[in-house]
Amino acid sequence: MNTNKLTIFTDGAARGNPGPAAIGAILKDEKGNLAASISRCLGATTNNQAEYRAIIAALEKALSLGAHQVMLYSDSELVVKQINGQYKIKHAALRPLYSEVVKLAGALESFKIAYIPRERNKEADALANKALDSL
Repeated sequence: MNTNKLTIFTDGAARGNPGPAAIGAILKDEKGNLAASISRCLGATTNNQAEYRAIIAALEKALSLGAHQVMLYSDSELVVKQINGQYKIKHAALRPLYSEVVKLAGALESFKIAYIPRERNKEADALANKALDSL
């Protein structure tokens, strides 16, 4: 399996805001084969923090697999627009998470992030909810 170029789908979920939270991520190679998946509980946090943590975990996994190019999709319009520089980061708790994403993305040759509607992100959403349901 060639993991040089990965497509990633991430989702963070919190039940309550803040509340119990979890992340899910799907990493696929160029042929659409599953390279890795993540389904993990976070503890209590906000939904936006969970979204950032899902992206961070996915980028860490991508780098550990030897990825050089990443196209990442998230159903959090706010987080995607913050990472793309279209929105300011007003909540202080999100700034260090944003900085970590920038640092990890900087270790890649190419990084792009785009918003997708929730209905196109079902696999990552299911992994986040699976982790939440295990609590």
